[in-house]
Amino acid sequence: MTDAHILIIDDNKSVLSALEILLQFEYKKIETISNPNQITSFPNLKEIDIVLLDMNFSAGVNSGNEGLYWLRELQKKAPQTSVIMMTAYGAVDLAVKALKEGATDFILKPWNNDKLLATVKSAFELRKSKKEVHELKEKETHLKQVINQNKNYIIGNSKALNGVLKMVGKVAKTYVNVLVTGENGTGKELIARELHKLSARNHEVFIPVDMGSISENLFESELFGHIKGSFTDAKEDRIGKFEAANGGTLFLDEIGNLSLQAQAKLLSAIQNRTIVRVGSNKSIPVDIRLICATNEDLDQMVADGLFREDLLYRINTIRIEVPALRDRDNDILVLTDFFLKKFTSKYGKPSLKINQQAQEKLLSYPWPGNIRELLHTIERAVILSEGNVLKPEDFLLSNKQTVSTNLNGPATLEEMELLMINSALEQNEGNYSAASEQLGISRQTLYNKLKKRGKN
Repeated sequence: MTDAHILIIDDNKSVLSALEILLQFEYKKIETISNPNQITSFPNLKEIDIVLLDMNFSAGVNSGNEGLYWLRELQKKAPQTSVIMMTAYGAVDLAVKALKEGATDFILKPWNNDKLLATVKSAFELRKSKKEVHELKEKETHLKQVINQNKNYIIGNSKALNGVLKMVGKVAKTYVNVLVTGENGTGKELIARELHKLSARNHEVFIPVDMGSISENLFESELFGHIKGSFTDAKEDRIGKFEAANGGTLFLDEIGNLSLQAQAKLLSAIQNRTIVRVGSNKSIPVDIRLICATNEDLDQMVADGLFREDLLYRINTIRIEVPALRDRDNDILVLTDFFLKKFTSKYGKPSLKINQQAQEKLLSYPWPGNIRELLHTIERAVILSEGNVLKPEDFLLSNKQTVSTNLNGPATLEEMELLMINSALEQNEGNYSAASEQLGISRQTLYNKLKKRGKN
């Protein structure tokens, strides 16, 4: 016996009895009503799997309009329920009209028992499919909400930051591609998430991709997906980041680390708004809002032949420069207070405070690692603190200060970067993972930067 709930609606009690007898041996719960006006007050109507609905209830009326009216009412109150229309006055145009209005099927009276049972069975399968689709959509909506939850906040009220946020507010409502630039650790991903949150796509997913961590041979698979058997480890079909972000926002971080070959493939996908999975010939259309980010000087890279000019034009409709922490005035102290509250709560030290001298030390430091460096500095100080007051000596900033004072005369940004990388590698005894974590970049990005300068 099938675990299904069926409701029969007909003003002829003989019809109700005959159908109830026929169906009761096949389905678990059968209910009947002879007056369609009872539909609006019927308890738990959404739990009904199938409704068998007569099309004519008034004597002498056989237009089917009454049945169509109640079909619409059922669809309003129980949209996933399958409705089978019944009438003794068969007409092809009436059947077509009922199906267009959303009926699952159409039965003529008198009916053939086998045919009726087959029709009801098909309607039940459709009901199960509708229910599954509805549940999947609800799960999808919930997952998107979870994925889009951003527990990081844009903290600060400096003039430099407010100018960026004003630009974000203007650009977010459009669909143009945006390039977010700025030093490492300035919060470029937070800006990208803010653009997504303020856009019309905020109910869809935000998919971040660290381009610096994707190896060259996996680039296409990661971004465009692959089909089973397309390469050695392709044991099943897999969608790429472009398809995963369909309808939402795709954020490509560290885009300056891409090889020219990868840039060409990315440009094609952006231009055509279609992708082809590895191992397939089928073009798949994608609808994404594209946001890219980099700490590299892409204009200089174009001049040096390291970045495609046509790709830069595609991703750079609007450019948003995120200011360095040292250019954000007292935001350093605002962020310090925020991180201090966060970590004193996390590590059970609620009474811990920071004194004036320590604040002055933090304000005078150039913060080459920006907000990420400040966060790690505050967390380390809280963990190692022994008293209730954080003093200047509790903040270990000397390593990077030493790097800056070791320069003899003016230095380029590349020279400064290389000094910091070498210093981090020395401090971590050549451990690339530890050095990249200290610098606030991925291991792959560290490799790329050393390779670019012929140091690896």
